[in-house]
Amino acid sequence: MISGLRDATSFLTRVPVPARQGFDLAGAAWAFPVVGAGVGALVGAVAWSGHLLLPTLVAATLAVLAEVVLTGALHLDGLADCADGCGGHDRATRLRIMKDHAVGVYGAAAVVLALLLQVAAIDALLGTLDGWGVVAVLASVGALSRSAMLTVALRLPSARPEGTAGPLVRGLLPAQVLVAVGLGTVSTLLIWPVGVWVAVGVLLAAFATPWLVEMWADRMLGGATGDVLGATAVLTQVTGLLAALAVLG
Repeated sequence: MISGLRDATSFLTRVPVPARQGFDLAGAAWAFPVVGAGVGALVGAVAWSGHLLLPTLVAATLAVLAEVVLTGALHLDGLADCADGCGGHDRATRLRIMKDHAVGVYGAAAVVLALLLQVAAIDALLGTLDGWGVVAVLASVGALSRSAMLTVALRLPSARPEGTAGPLVRGLLPAQVLVAVGLGTVSTLLIWPVGVWVAVGVLLAAFATPWLVEMWADRMLGGATGDVLGATAVLTQVTGLLAALAVLG
């Protein structure tokens, strides 16, 4: 259990975790939502503590900056590559574009828009909820967005077996994903004091978004890549926050 949590932390964040022999990303899948919840809670804490001293927009921006630093923009990189890949005319070209480290116009626009939506959403949450509510929503969305990655990885084949996601996609077991999804779902209990329908809205977004990404990846790429999984995490996070705000009014 400890080794799985350590491997998930090492993969999903830039926390300096000591390397170990026998790194097993698929075996650490159950811990993805745990790490995601921790990241989300920290982002929420930065947002709320910053809100006590600074305007809410500045506090929200600092919170998103904290997440980018903590995760190394891992998932944003995947979103950018997927957006750039949309410009390809066939599967092989899309995969080649996504593998290129250069960021194109589509990728830059996707990242900027995702960050703007996150900042705007956290700014709105700070104006609507108390400190615990902000932390709870961000922690739950963080957990659900990381478990959403695994549902896509389980249902799709690997589009690029030699890629980063290859071992994860090939090694995942349904039981591991079930545990991760269960932990992500349980995380919505944190939001219940804020409002039951807020929790329901976040949960629905977390189930619908990866399904839509999965359909896109299957049609355009013929399977999942690490970039697809990263994009799934970012998009699920954004739609989860927007769903919470929509219910809160």
